[in-house]
Amino acid sequence: MRVFITKDYEEMSERAFEIVKELVVENPYAVLGLATGTTPLGLYGRMKADHKKNGTSYRHVRTVNLDEYMGLPAVHEQSYAYFMKKNLFDGLDIDLNNTHIENGMAPSAEEECENYNRLLKMLRQDIQILGIGSNGHIAFNEPGTPFNSQTHVVELAESTIKDNARLFKDVSEVPRKAFTMGLKNIMDAKKIVVLANGANKAKAVKEAIQGNMSENVPASILQSHEDCTFICDEQAAALL
Repeated sequence: MRVFITKDYEEMSERAFEIVKELVVENPYAVLGLATGTTPLGLYGRMKADHKKNGTSYRHVRTVNLDEYMGLPAVHEQSYAYFMKKNLFDGLDIDLNNTHIENGMAPSAEEECENYNRLLKMLRQDIQILGIGSNGHIAFNEPGTPFNSQTHVVELAESTIKDNARLFKDVSEVPRKAFTMGLKNIMDAKKIVVLANGANKAKAVKEAIQGNMSENVPASILQSHEDCTFICDEQAAALL
């Protein structure tokens, strides 16, 4: 595991962008595992700006997303499908048919999970971008999630609902369930990059990097990945 400590959020985002761009230039057919939330917005903004300025192409890139709220249609402004289109895909030349995310409105949750697991076997991530929750979760894999888990439906922890409430008008609007890649699906990625910024992530970062591997801290499983990089700003790295 490698750890890079950056001065601030902007430097963190720039370093992540450099890694993603290098991969896409070297492999135009790369599979990018993508995350949502505020943490990767700086990365996505740089990808769009670089595409516009330098013409870096994503025409043949395939993407798979970590998770999606259960019960929100793709056109809902707080769905992760909408988030990805607004904050990244609309600014690239990517073929939307090559972008994949769980269907929050799937009639059968069990079938949706099985379908997404099959997809991930065909589209193994060349790189998986992750954030980390204040309770150590990655994707929506909350503390206690088995390390061998695959795509599943999760009941969101109160701390996660609170973290995500800033994106909704009121905490009562935050969905209580979500589809998420499991920890095994994430660990199958060839390369993993974890982005962490802010003092509220410091405890989780310390436990993930320096603590014992435990299902109580889902991100601690990353210690066993052969190519995992944490990029943290000074506040998130304060306890290291």
